[in-house]
Amino acid sequence: MKLLMHTCCAPCSVYCIDSLRKENIEPVSYWYNPNIHPYIEYKTRRDTLIEYSKMANFELIINEEYGLKKFCKNVIDDIEKRCINYCYPVRLEQTANYAKENGYDAFTTTLLVSPYQKHDELKKICEKIAKQYNIDFLYRDFREGFREGQAKARELGLYMQKYCGCIFSEEERYQKQIEKDKKIGLSW
Repeated sequence: MKLLMHTCCAPCSVYCIDSLRKENIEPVSYWYNPNIHPYIEYKTRRDTLIEYSKMANFELIINEEYGLKKFCKNVIDDIEKRCINYCYPVRLEQTANYAKENGYDAFTTTLLVSPYQKHDELKKICEKIAKQYNIDFLYRDFREGFREGQAKARELGLYMQKYCGCIFSEEERYQKQIEKDKKIGLSW
């Protein structure tokens, strides 16, 4: 099977690649993540994936599109549903389209490894896109290997991001600290 795997970051790809290789499937990793911000975070994740592709010896295709303005324009009306309404569809539709145009049999995504993603919604979106592009979606619930993959990524010294990717998820990362600072009323 010729499989294109949308890849959000190196740490999330570790278990997915290892697991697929045990099934004798050699995925081709596809970087397309215009939802990751700010640019230094985008670049760090991309460059870490490039580094890991050399370490783990897998093919990597980079579709370079940073996209902060386009992202903001597309999520501003419903920030709470940005993942389902924009982040997942834009990345996975591009992946399916690339897979179809370049002779792949199927596509999948490393997003399926994270217990922090909206797994059921993600699966539905992928199934819909698969029908739209007339290409197979290879579904695997990789979540069982999330901790194992993260541990291996740390052992390898890979950059481990602290939030999903967009500026709003970064804010959510600090939400408890923001609330705490409001309560104590910091002033100078």
